[in-house]
Amino acid sequence: MKFNTLIITSLIATVMLSCQSAPSDDKLLSNLKKDVSFLAADQLEGRAIGTEGEEQAAQYLADRFKQLGVEPKGTSGFFQEFTVSKPSNPHEEAVIGTDGEGITGRNVLGFIDNQAEKTIVIGAHFDHLGFGGVGSLHRGDSAIHNGADDNASGTAALLALAELLKHQKHQSNFLFIAFSGEENGLWGSNYFVKNPTIDLETVNFMINMDMVGRLNEEKTLAINGVGTSPSFVSALDLVNADSLKLVTSESGVGPSDHTSFYLQDLPVLHFFTGQHEDYHKPSDDSEKINYEGLLKVVRYIERLVGKLDEEPKLAFTKTKDSSGDSPRFTVSLGVVPDYLFDGKGMRIDGVSEDKPAQAAGLQKGDVILQLGDSTIVDMMSYMRALSAFQKGDEAKVWYEREGKKLEAQVKF
Repeated sequence: MKFNTLIITSLIATVMLSCQSAPSDDKLLSNLKKDVSFLAADQLEGRAIGTEGEEQAAQYLADRFKQLGVEPKGTSGFFQEFTVSKPSNPHEEAVIGTDGEGITGRNVLGFIDNQAEKTIVIGAHFDHLGFGGVGSLHRGDSAIHNGADDNASGTAALLALAELLKHQKHQSNFLFIAFSGEENGLWGSNYFVKNPTIDLETVNFMINMDMVGRLNEEKTLAINGVGTSPSFVSALDLVNADSLKLVTSESGVGPSDHTSFYLQDLPVLHFFTGQHEDYHKPSDDSEKINYEGLLKVVRYIERLVGKLDEEPKLAFTKTKDSSGDSPRFTVSLGVVPDYLFDGKGMRIDGVSEDKPAQAAGLQKGDVILQLGDSTIVDMMSYMRALSAFQKGDEAKVWYEREGKKLEAQVKF
């Protein structure tokens, strides 16, 4: 099914009317809802790279940038196309370039030129899984994966920040990039940093928003990459006007597009409001987005950008790659960890069907304190404990539920 062009034009025109002056919170909230709803609509069929749905999403973003008064900064207007040739040998890497046969994606790039010597890059991927495929956690018939949180939320936040920063005076230029091919292996951001449309030497730092639409009741916001510049940590609390609960990690490496910039020795920050049971499933729909929470994230990043822009060009610091030291394991408990939990143990954010955790009676919200002989204090200790087991092994698990310490038997 295709979106009628009149409907798209009407949506753009409606959004355009609210963009003529510095936006209020009400206007921003309205635009966030419109943008997420369009990008996560069934008609776009999951925005998989190389599909008509992805092309429609890219055109929508280009039109939105134009209406906001943001300059094009791609290789062809707002677009930067790239082609990925997938090898027949699964042990070889995909080749990303502009020539040859393969899957063609497009990054969408907009620029605010403040005639400055430094540029702040703000990015979010707009592609998703289409009807599922390898990355899907859905069990059942093929279905559209709308990806409202992952990552229509970050893309809508990108547009909101462009709208805000267009009306402000800053000491930096701003490059806004909506990446494609992130779900397949950071293809779009990988291509951009190797084929930049601005001089990367001028980049001050990069902000990446991936899954920022599900701010919880505790208002927990994860910020990764805080160790990539000595300027970051002190600024984070200074701009926290909404009393967000900030959970930080130092590493500049993670499963999202900021990694491509970190590997070019650039400071990066990745914003994330947490994993949930709808992740990479058809149920990740627009009505489940916490739009007021999404606006809080946008306003927080706006303040942070303003604070960091007061400083000279930020220094870059290499960080320990937390994923590089991750233990290898051959079994799974079948739970979704709560990556925002900063207490003692590993809190469960979701339980998969027909897996060991469900069979043992574990539930969402349970905090695992011990697995076998290993005490669990955080995510890494949980992963180390899990790596000690093989298929067929059994172990006791101690956990906390509503203040009570319980135990169960798990068979892997």
